[in-house]
Amino acid sequence: MKNLFLIATFSFGLAGIAQNTYYWQQHVDYKMDVKMDVKSYQYKGKQELVYTNNSPDTLRKVYYHLFNNAFQPGSEMDARIQSIKDPDGRMVHKIKVGDTEVKESRIKTLKPNEIGYLHVSNFKQDGQTAFTKEVGTILEVTLAKPILPNSKTTFSLDFDGQVPVQIRRSGRNNAEGVELSMAQWYPKLAEFDFEGWHANPYIAREFHGVWGNFDVKISIDSNYILGGSGYLQNKNEIGHGYQDAGIKVVHPKKNKTLTWHFIAPMVHDFTWAADKDYIHDVVKGPNDVDLHFLYKNNPKYIQNWKNLQPKTVQLMEVYNKTVGNYPYKQYSVIQGGDGGMEYAMCTLILGQGDWDGLLGVTAHEMAHSWFQHVLASNESKHGWMDEGFTSFLEDYGLNEIAETKVENPFSGAYKGYFWMANSGKELPQSTHADRFDENRVYSITSYSKGELFLTQLMYLIGKENLLKTLKKYYADFKFKHPTPNDIKRTAERVTGANLDWYLTDWTATTNTIDYGIKEVKENAATTLVTLERIGRMPMPMDVLVEYTDGTSESFYIPLRMMSFEKENPTPAVKRTVLNDWAWAYPTYELNIAKPKVSIKKISLDPSGLMADVKPENNSFIAK
Repeated sequence: MKNLFLIATFSFGLAGIAQNTYYWQQHVDYKMDVKMDVKSYQYKGKQELVYTNNSPDTLRKVYYHLFNNAFQPGSEMDARIQSIKDPDGRMVHKIKVGDTEVKESRIKTLKPNEIGYLHVSNFKQDGQTAFTKEVGTILEVTLAKPILPNSKTTFSLDFDGQVPVQIRRSGRNNAEGVELSMAQWYPKLAEFDFEGWHANPYIAREFHGVWGNFDVKISIDSNYILGGSGYLQNKNEIGHGYQDAGIKVVHPKKNKTLTWHFIAPMVHDFTWAADKDYIHDVVKGPNDVDLHFLYKNNPKYIQNWKNLQPKTVQLMEVYNKTVGNYPYKQYSVIQGGDGGMEYAMCTLILGQGDWDGLLGVTAHEMAHSWFQHVLASNESKHGWMDEGFTSFLEDYGLNEIAETKVENPFSGAYKGYFWMANSGKELPQSTHADRFDENRVYSITSYSKGELFLTQLMYLIGKENLLKTLKKYYADFKFKHPTPNDIKRTAERVTGANLDWYLTDWTATTNTIDYGIKEVKENAATTLVTLERIGRMPMPMDVLVEYTDGTSESFYIPLRMMSFEKENPTPAVKRTVLNDWAWAYPTYELNIAKPKVSIKKISLDPSGLMADVKPENNSFIAK
């Protein structure tokens, strides 16, 4: 099988450079055979999982995720929707109670044939029965025998599930008419790493998983067209646009079902979607990657989907060049009918919005492939490392392929962060994803402030060094679940700068950046400018002085604790490097060798990349 070389390429015995001196990670090999009843939306399956314990620990219990169980009245997800201040609009009904509009959980009102469930039975370890306990969205398994370090064991189980009416991400019969969006549909082994088990209940947020190889067979009514993770192994038997050129596939009428056989090497999840009314297009992407597009046959939106295809090719080219090559040989963009969500080798997105929305969501979700599905940080603990870095790549990529480029494509992220920083609602980025008081604050923290981690790194070390950092980070940590310290240390290795203060202040506190021009006064034939640090968080300083004769010059004030001098970001403008500014000193004096009358304007951070929460005091304009 031509794609199986990837399994060897992504071997799990990785020499580590993460936070541990000795790096290890677990490995899984799934085999699943599932039969879908499209009338009842129920399915039954068998799973065999070979689990390799590469850890130094002896394991006596393991944990599985049963995500479908979240979509039941009274679940933790239902309770969270009812208690959070700003529930996700997709997960509530708006109803009138007297003169008041009330948001009611959609999960709360699901009927028995509309709920989701996933149950496991007949669990065995190497043929011996193991004790299982279902606790909401988690299955606790007490093993029949311990799994010793550096050993393998085989789990086998039966599972039966029901696909919920689509509330969020996974489900059936959504608002856009997509029949099956099969995400988080199977019993999924939880991650165990140097921090221990990550058996988080499914309340609202993202996912974390163990890398491995998936061998999946899905039997379903022959009228359905599928797309998702992996490589279709029997494409000339299946057809539906997957067959080789020149092959005509005719399904005998007596064949009521087809069995789709997928293999997905070195991924940490497996997702699929199915509909009878999909159009399926395939175009070639960079490095001979097959880009699949599956979308509803709705004449109003077909042209948008056709226009999306060359743009997706362009975006993948930019992402490869910026971060590193996409490591698989297929990627599928699938109309799934609910927002946008990244999965292994595919995404499920809304398909009936406007053109800008379709392009934007595709740019974002595909960018996740580099961060969430190749690097795969723990999103529950460090969501900003995925959502923020993905948002950076999305904005950078869209700007690169735009007909007219803008100077700062990240400005939207700054606006969101400024609102949050000045709202009094901000929590540190180290807050667990499920612990935020408001969805909006979680989103800005992960997406906008996470994106600013990289844009400000560009301000600190320069654009060229930032791009070098991203490439090295990807090369060093792909398939290794990096942590916050790893991106910081990568930037330090590239530049020689000290950046621990930056990681700490930006991600583990709510300290803000606030600098200002305190005073500008005559000093004989020169001008004395006093700068002040008002916020707790330190930064180096770029200062631009524009003169009345049309000339300008810049001054660079290094940050003492950073032990680094940035290259001149605007070589066309003369720059003077001044003595460093230590954090403990609240003010800094800058002497300009021209009289005050010659100065038209003085600006702090003319690039706009420093997230100063009160920029109104960052400039002096002569009267």
